[in-house]
This record gives sequence, structure tokens and C-alpha cells, in this order.
Amino acid sequence: MKAETADYLAKARATLGDAQQIAALPLPHVAAREAYLAVFHAAEAYIFEQTGKVAKTHRGVRSEFARLARAEPRVGRDLVTFLGAAYQFKTRADYGLDRHADDASRRDRRHCDGGALH
Repeated sequence: MKAETADYLAKARATLGDAQQIAALPLPHVAAREAYLAVFHAAEAYIFEQTGKVAKTHRGVRSEFARLARAEPRVGRDLVTFLGAAYQFKTRADYGLDRHADDASRRDRRHCDGGALH
């Protein structure tokens, strides 16, 4: 594993830990944002390990991860889908006034178990 990949994974694990702690509080929008960042950093790690390159934007990470995942049977399609869905939760948490965002965040808390990061 490349040193930069390990750095991205360490950041992903730390952010996931934050998300799990915050999920116990009545702050689902913050937990959703942190969960997205954990998945985002894990995707960055995968991209860097495969290509040696860094995507410069959130959109770039999502599209490059999806492109690489298509050729890798060990990466489930659900992870690609979750990265996009989690970005929507982050966007709602950051900018939206969607009163259903908290309900969606609670429903998706099951992804905070970190299965993709172990």
C-alpha cells in the first residue's frame, strides 16, 4: 500500500469514528456529513492506490471511483451508489432546508458501521 493511500484510509477511519460518535447525539445532519467524508476519503484512497492520482473535486472523486469500480468485482455497486447518496446527505446538511434530510440521515445510519473501511 502506498503511503498516501494509508493516509487517506487513516483519515477515513478517523472521520468514521467521528460520525459514529455524533450519530449517538441528536445531530443526524452532522453525522451524515461526517459519514460522507469517511466514504469520500476511502474512495480517495482507492483512487490513489489504483492510479497514483488525486481527484481535485468531490464530483471528480465520485466519477473516478465509479469508473474504477466498474472494472473491480470486489467493489460492490452499492458502495458506488452510497458515495453518491451520501454526497446528497452532505449537501442537504450543508445547504438545504429539507425537513426530510434528518429522517434520511437516520435511515442511512446503518452505513456508519464502517464495513467498507475494514
